[in-house]
Amino acid sequence: MQWTDRIRQVKIVLVLAAVLIAVASLVVSHFLIRDLETEERKKMEVWAEAMRTLNTADEHTDLNLVLRVLNGNNTIPVIVTDARGNVQTFRNLKIKAGNRADSLRQAAIIGRELKNSGNVIPIELDDSLRTDHVNVCYDDSVMLRRLALYPYVQLGVVLLFVVIAIFALLTSKRAEQNKVWVGLSKETAHQLGTPISSLMAWMEILRENYPDDNLIPEMDKDVKRLQLTADRFSKIGSLPELAPASLNEVMHRVANYMERRTSRQVKVVEELPAHDVVVQLNASLFEWVVENLCKNAADAMGGAPGTITLRVLEEGRKAVVEVADTGKGIRRKDLGNVFRPGFTTKQRGWGLGLSLARRIVEEYHHGKIWVKSSEVGKGTTFRIELPA
Repeated sequence: MQWTDRIRQVKIVLVLAAVLIAVASLVVSHFLIRDLETEERKKMEVWAEAMRTLNTADEHTDLNLVLRVLNGNNTIPVIVTDARGNVQTFRNLKIKAGNRADSLRQAAIIGRELKNSGNVIPIELDDSLRTDHVNVCYDDSVMLRRLALYPYVQLGVVLLFVVIAIFALLTSKRAEQNKVWVGLSKETAHQLGTPISSLMAWMEILRENYPDDNLIPEMDKDVKRLQLTADRFSKIGSLPELAPASLNEVMHRVANYMERRTSRQVKVVEELPAHDVVVQLNASLFEWVVENLCKNAADAMGGAPGTITLRVLEEGRKAVVEVADTGKGIRRKDLGNVFRPGFTTKQRGWGLGLSLARRIVEEYHHGKIWVKSSEVGKGTTFRIELPA
């Protein structure tokens, strides 16, 4: 739980940092774009004044200066129309047309749109005649458009960086956790090997000296169970061999084991098809998966009466195993964390059971495992899908 909370806090910090960077970028870009728009407006006012001077020029007008101003605009799209909306000229405008008439027609449409949006500077050609004027319609320059898009591109880059950082954090942490769990599993199997061998030898001696003792077979079952547990731990971290196995038999063995190891108030129900469902399995490890799910289900009941249902289905080319209980259920906010190493709601739990179960199902058996449904106070159903 603590590790999961730390990861959640780191993700929240990264997201907040990304939001702050994005907001700061948008604010700075807004003011910068506003200043550039004002600057371009002033340039167009000078350009419009040069156009008015050209239209009202006489023998005293310095046309060199006027033409230099008019020809100096190479970035801002501009359309000059008369009072009736007819296009007189245009610059820096990309128009695809077959002839000049079509070009003027498209330019007139663009000019009307610019005028309606407020990007227009009227020029009075004759101060005494107000109806004689032209309109200089202009649009944002390419640089200004690119600058307007820049903060959104930057926002995308920041979000991508945050996603990559979170993914790298989770991947590195998961790899570190996997190494710890694999090492712990193999060391546990190694440490169990010697005392189990000794117990097996003592069991043989007890059989020879007390052949009629009824407790010896039960002790032998427990020793074999320890040997099976050690064998399971030794297989973690290496690819186990798969062989055809009956899911019906696997689920039946788990049901018998759980009936002996759980409270009498917990009832284990088997819902198996009439025919065997055979899939490629490492039966020992897969039994461990189902046992883990059943133990969690029994713990979720907290000693109260309840039912654990073991179900086997066939759906197309998939074999399905479901483990359903009537326990306390899983909170919605914890559903995404139940398979993470170290996550547990138990005071003394290690949070390894479900993470190992997921690894066994997905990496070793190429299947899928997830929480099919869960409702607080009513129970949980885990679903496993295996290739048939």
